[in-house]
Amino acid sequence: MTTMTDTKTESLAQAIDRVGSAVELLRNQNWPAFTFPVAPEFTNWRDEQRAWNTSVALMDQSHHMTQLFLDGDDLIPLLSSISPNTFATFRPGVAKQLISVNQDGYLIGDGILFYNSEGPEGIVLIGHHILIDWVRFNVEKAQSGGKDVRYRLEANSHMRQGPPTFYRYELQGPHADVVMEKVFGGPAPEIKFFHIGDVEIAGRPVKALRHGMAGQPGFEFYGPWEDNEVVLDALMEAGAEHGIRRVGAKAYSSSPLESGWVPTPFPAVFDDDFAEYREWLPAARIGSVAGSLYSTDIHDYYMTPFDIGLGRSVRFDHDFHGREALEKLAENQRRRKVTLIWNADDVAAVVRSQLEPGTPAKYLDFPKARYGLYQMDEILKDGERVGISTDAGYVAYDQLYMSLATLDAGIRDGDEVEVVWGEDPLSKKDSVEAHRQVRIRATVAPAPYHDYARTVYRQNA
Repeated sequence: MTTMTDTKTESLAQAIDRVGSAVELLRNQNWPAFTFPVAPEFTNWRDEQRAWNTSVALMDQSHHMTQLFLDGDDLIPLLSSISPNTFATFRPGVAKQLISVNQDGYLIGDGILFYNSEGPEGIVLIGHHILIDWVRFNVEKAQSGGKDVRYRLEANSHMRQGPPTFYRYELQGPHADVVMEKVFGGPAPEIKFFHIGDVEIAGRPVKALRHGMAGQPGFEFYGPWEDNEVVLDALMEAGAEHGIRRVGAKAYSSSPLESGWVPTPFPAVFDDDFAEYREWLPAARIGSVAGSLYSTDIHDYYMTPFDIGLGRSVRFDHDFHGREALEKLAENQRRRKVTLIWNADDVAAVVRSQLEPGTPAKYLDFPKARYGLYQMDEILKDGERVGISTDAGYVAYDQLYMSLATLDAGIRDGDEVEVVWGEDPLSKKDSVEAHRQVRIRATVAPAPYHDYARTVYRQNA
């Protein structure tokens, strides 16, 4: 078994050579159980989940994501060269999703770029470290070539000493605007979706990004860490009469199930165009694969931006790495992002197996079922593989167990498929116990699942 300790001084290329297979490396490499560095629950995670659908919820996003502070005259051309996103209208006061693909058009990862200001560290890329590492690699290459571009990496609070640069608080739910009216002493600021405004809370200057993490209306407020307690107290006080709930780590981890965002798609970094990157990247940072999808061909784990709903970010108004291949994929989109509603009887049978004699099914956690950085479960229809199920979990508001998936385009909403749950053969990760593989029936539904997120929220994107 490969441990993180074994790979601390080993590059990804060296680790693959040692193991002999990228698939086997990632299936058996440990990835530590990850919890967001806030309290697991403030009331209880079911109550907190319901709050962003029925009243108002406050999510503390200050600690769990990696941040990359960027600047330099050559930064925007560099980012444009490795991303299908357009930068034609990117300017101070705007945020945008950043994605990147390999030479064959397959996804590396995604994150959010905040253009806070001109000058030093005025642009910040926030997200999981997968895409951020690829951006860092390209910045270092550009620097060696004499380009004017710089970065400062700020790891999440698990990995970093001292406080973050910014606090980040997401205020979300049907009563969010009413709470903000009380905070501001008047109407909520008129800020377009994914635009950043300058506001004031409790006498402190605050940046406000208009967006939502669980597909409900809201704002993300952020500012200097030294103001975090003052701003938090003001938001909680304003929301008290509206039943505001602080969202703990458990509930927050499940929010992508409702927003329809796939948090950690498998990174397509195992082909020739990423050979130099694999020499640069520490093996410990690549993460681990969990789930029933098992193939000796690493390409079976790859996804395109179109497969998981990121196609709306693709623009062919500039040259970028992978453009030619992505143009062809755009014309022949084979899969689409969906929500799978898991059959209640089959879910109950998995839970019941933990209480019966014999080998149980793979443990199914609530509210989130993930036992690797990349959860990759095979989807079958009539015994044939038709897609990949990713994040899975329970949503208390709907009282449903569900997952986000990429599914063959010919399978329609309302159709029934099967999610294969559990590994065969078993991997050697510490997160995998002895279990038997089972099939869980699931009904295909839209993603995002809720009407607001799918209509109003997305139309304003």
